[in-house]
Order: sequence, then C-alpha cells, then structure tokens
Amino acid sequence: FDPNGILFQKGDNVIVETVRGLEFGTIYVPNKDVNDEDIVEPLKKVIRKATKEDVEKNKENIRKEKEAFNIFKEKVKEHDLDMKLVSSEYIFDNSKLLFYFTAEGRIDFRDLVKDIASIYKTRIELRQIGARDEVKMLGECGMCGRQLCCNSFLNDFEPVSIKMAKEQGLSLNPTKISGLCGRLMCCLKYEQNVYEEKLCRLPKVGSKIKTPDGEGTVSQLDILNEIVKVKIGKDNEDIVYKNYNLEDVEFTKTEKNSSDESTDNMEE
Repeated sequence: FDPNGILFQKGDNVIVETVRGLEFGTIYVPNKDVNDEDIVEPLKKVIRKATKEDVEKNKENIRKEKEAFNIFKEKVKEHDLDMKLVSSEYIFDNSKLLFYFTAEGRIDFRDLVKDIASIYKTRIELRQIGARDEVKMLGECGMCGRQLCCNSFLNDFEPVSIKMAKEQGLSLNPTKISGLCGRLMCCLKYEQNVYEEKLCRLPKVGSKIKTPDGEGTVSQLDILNEIVKVKIGKDNEDIVYKNYNLEDVEFTKTEKNSSDESTDNMEE
C-alpha cells in the first residue's frame, strides 16, 4: 500500500481499502522504497491509522465471526451438506460476511445462504478453497518445528513436483515430503534452482565416465559439493569405490543430467 504520507512502525494498526472493501490490518513491513517495476498497480493508499474506535470495532467483528462460525456449522447440519467450514470473516464495515469451506465436489448451498442472510441481514459469500488454502488460513507448525511458510510469509503457492524430491535426494515416502495439507511441501522449491544448475554439470548415476584411475561407473552423487562416487573394476575383478571432484572426471554431454520437468506431475 501507498503509506499516503504517514510514517508507520511495525505493529501499527491501519484501515485500508482492498478489492473486498474496507479492512483492518497490521503493519508487517514499515515504510520503505520500492522499485517502480516491483509495484503491482493499482497501488491503493492506506486510509488512516486505526483509532481506538476502529480497534474496538475489529474486536467486536472477531467476536461476531466466532458466533457466525457456530451458526453456520449448525445450518450445514440442518441442510445435510457435505462441506467443512474452515473460517468465517466479517469485512471491517460489516458490508459482507464471508465463509470459507472445503468440500470434495460442488455444493448446492443456495438455501443455506438464504438462511444465513435472513439472520445477519448483510451480503453473504461462500468460497470453496483447496487443501493448501485451508492450512494457510488455520496455521500450524511444520515438521521442521517452525511456523508454516504459507501461514507466515508465502504470498502465492508455486508448483512443486516429485522430481524435485528425487533430484534433491530426499525420501519419496509421502509422509516425509508432504505438508500438513497432504500436498508436496512448498519448501521443495526453495533450493531447486541450485540443484538443477549443479545437476546439469554432473554425470548421470549409472553412466560411464573416465577417472584418473581408469574408466568407471557413477554409483552416487554428492550434488551440492559436486563430488562423484565411482565404481571402478568389473564384476569378476576387485571392485573399488572412489570419490572424485567433478573437475577430475571426464564424460560426454549425453551423460549429463537433465532438469526438464515437463513430464513430471506438478502440484499447485
């Protein structure tokens, strides 16, 4: 947001206008210079610092959201709908009440909306969200012990694939590479560019290469350190395994790894 000539500190409460209407927010990053090319237009202005009345109204909205959450769940049971309510949210000026839910398929909730609207006399919106969005809203700690990335700093979900786990030498056990949402962990993407860059320079596992000790077969790769473990010798001879730095071995371009992900299943 454009600070509108006001100097803010982290933690300050503000009133801003978004595509959904007026909203109550908290400053996470204070005033800073941003390059023109990094600005997503239109850049809306902060309307004002939140007053004591604004803070009290926000607290009241939170109280009403909890009440609406419970009423909504009761109405879902009455209408026997197969949906799970995730969150309820009042727009700051109470012009809209939103409910976020998950469901396996499409839900006909028209009668449900009529019931809720008759109670709250305001615009009601129901939004179906996916598993990733559900966890992003609820928040939790990941297996790393830290707050979930999606709930703390990630703005968008980037595609991730099983191939990323393979290239990074991770276990393909779903319980070890999946987040609380049941999808592949977002953090698989963080170091992928480095792995792809290094893999393009390294030979494939199982390929034939030349070493200072003769020809051998690549048995293992230490990708980040660019070290190749090579099996030297034939099955009927004494076999030895030796580690070589990348610059000490020779191989053809066709024996290099490829990082093309076009044929891999991607998860959004």
